[in-house]
Amino acid sequence: MEYKILCFPITMPFGNTENTVYPTLLWDKQNIILIDCGFIGALPILEKELQGHGLSTEQLTGLVLTHHDHDHMGAAAALKRANPNIKVYASAAEAPFISAQKKPLRLRQAEEIQKTLPPEQQDFGKAFCDMLRLVEPVGVDELFQDRDHKDWCGGCRIISTPGHTPGHISLLMDKDSIVITGDAIALEDGLPVIANPQYALNLEQAATSMEKLLALKAKAYLCYHGGICSLTD
Repeated sequence: MEYKILCFPITMPFGNTENTVYPTLLWDKQNIILIDCGFIGALPILEKELQGHGLSTEQLTGLVLTHHDHDHMGAAAALKRANPNIKVYASAAEAPFISAQKKPLRLRQAEEIQKTLPPEQQDFGKAFCDMLRLVEPVGVDELFQDRDHKDWCGGCRIISTPGHTPGHISLLMDKDSIVITGDAIALEDGLPVIANPQYALNLEQAATSMEKLLALKAKAYLCYHGGICSLTD
């Protein structure tokens, strides 16, 4: 095996429904890198998925967090406890929110929205804020800047894609022309869209970042919300 790039689903209950997200695994002879790790409590599901590929959490060498939202880093602290040797990567701009050096921007946003909700939505808003407060911080071992490069799976370039959050990053797999979008692009009804635009901390930047990734004309876009988007058919 030279290397594999795997996009797989994690499904968990969310209120009265279910929410499915798609982390990505970069697996070569030297590295096994997970891109985002799911919700609070997702570690057992993640472990089961890895076992299906003949892997364990203890074999992971790295965890890249595209940003600090709960559905991307919710299981990060638990994963770090299960595998203390795993190296955590994030952008320099996002790291303070991941490590709790600064109050998470998403929690600040939720608390402000909570103040404006009508009475019938107050309970949901409070529950959402409470859930965000339960996200455990995790230390970041290596800070990324725009255009940083790693040798993972034939070459991986870090792309700054702010908007959803200020320090959001995506990854371009150079050799295979694959973009791992994080929340810079979501897949809805087979089309690329801005992920949850109502929650983008800077919607104009989010639109620019999506256009930036689509301009790469990659063979595939691995979207955390929606799965694999191919625009070359």
